[in-house]
Amino acid sequence: MPNKIKVIFDREEPLRLDKYLTEMRIQELYSRTFIEGLIEEDRILVNKIPVKKSYVLHGGDEVDISLPELQPLEVVPQDIPLDIVYEDKDLAVINKAPGMIVHPGYGNADGTLVNAMVHHWGNELSSGREQNRPGIVHRLDRGTSGLMIIAKNDAAQSALSEMFSRREIHKTYLAVTCGIPDPPEDSIETNISRSISNPRKMCVSEEGRWALTTYKVIKYYHFFALVKINLETGRMHQIRVHFAHRNFPLLGDLLYNTRRQVHAIVPENMKRKVTELLTTHLLRQALHSWRLQFTHPFSGKELDVRAPLPEDFLYALNWLDQNFGIDTDNREINLMLAQNNEW
Repeated sequence: MPNKIKVIFDREEPLRLDKYLTEMRIQELYSRTFIEGLIEEDRILVNKIPVKKSYVLHGGDEVDISLPELQPLEVVPQDIPLDIVYEDKDLAVINKAPGMIVHPGYGNADGTLVNAMVHHWGNELSSGREQNRPGIVHRLDRGTSGLMIIAKNDAAQSALSEMFSRREIHKTYLAVTCGIPDPPEDSIETNISRSISNPRKMCVSEEGRWALTTYKVIKYYHFFALVKINLETGRMHQIRVHFAHRNFPLLGDLLYNTRRQVHAIVPENMKRKVTELLTTHLLRQALHSWRLQFTHPFSGKELDVRAPLPEDFLYALNWLDQNFGIDTDNREINLMLAQNNEW
């Protein structure tokens, strides 16, 4: 969690500082009251100068935010259901539900995956790489569903972390894109860093960390596609950033895509149906961590674990079949995905 955040105000219309920061929905700035407190403590500066919350920002203003040190949280065990798809004495693989935050943090002290893990496994978890994150080896975004590996002791934590760094854990995702990727099978290689205009976002940049994503279209629709994705690196928001960079952002991803952008690619008579889908049925990015393949760090067993698509993702695919399907019968692949079969 960064202790300092820099934002460059890039809007054409001037806007009050407190209103702007509230609208940005930066995770660390979890409430308007918290933002106002930081301003009063001179932890938020504009162009290196302390200002009041009513200060009006203009284009090019630099906002520097210094966050207080995150105090240790007591991770409260909570009886939240876990979908465990594999488990032994050293590690587990769970199927994370869409919408669940992985670990406690600013504004999210409970209701997270870690709270559920502590209830289920108690002290049978690694100490974690960071505070308040027992058992956590890697993360998924809040809106991303699917498979995560959990370390049940510190030896497993160390071994799995090294395997991730050596790219020995193979991750396959499924996603729905707005627009059809061209070419239909390719790799995307860029550097990725945090955006200075919106700290909630990551962006392609020259100075960032190297990131490599490979993909293949496995099903075509009019204006949309179902894509299988493999990550060679694990940067924050990597898939979402790379696909937006190529101009086929993920369906439902309101951070790197917008409802207006989706409306722009579909016929006029379908815009209302798109709005209904994205406000009633698919309330997050259509991205699912579908498959994990790796060698067990201690037993040497080859693990190949898959997670069925959740209901909202399947609903979106059926919706696409009905409204934008190309073939006369497109249900076969949906059934294969739901049953975890290969295509």
